[in-house]
Amino acid sequence: RVRNQFLKEMDGIIDKKKPIHVYVIGSTNKPWTLDAPFIRRFQKRIYVPPPGFQERLGIFKLYTRCLRLSSDVNLEELARLTEGFSGSDILDVCQSVQLKVNSELFESGEISKSSLPREIVMRDFLEVLEKRKPSISKAALEAYEEWFSRFKAL
Repeated sequence: RVRNQFLKEMDGIIDKKKPIHVYVIGSTNKPWTLDAPFIRRFQKRIYVPPPGFQERLGIFKLYTRCLRLSSDVNLEELARLTEGFSGSDILDVCQSVQLKVNSELFESGEISKSSLPREIVMRDFLEVLEKRKPSISKAALEAYEEWFSRFKAL
């Protein structure tokens, strides 16, 4: 019922003779579940793939800027190792590393007002990455690319 009303309203906006400019933006993780009438009403369809190397490097720089990193942490290597990871996956990796060193401090029992967690080293990231895999499977990526080519999304 809501879907039908939404489609009618979208058609009504287009049919009005007044110069009205309305942009309807939608987002979905499963575009193949949308039916043809719904897809037809969106003239532009944009596929946003997982971040490339430079984008992942930028995401690592963003999410580690406030962390105490050892000089051995190589963000370029981390960007290379995380091919296929989403921005959210990379955030999860950075948060997991931070939680790991914070937990070590609390478990040591040597906490005072001046206590700080130790510097994060490259090995911390590598340990987290051994357990953490991309949240987007290769099959899902193929499905997105298939949908993208089928509907000529931008």
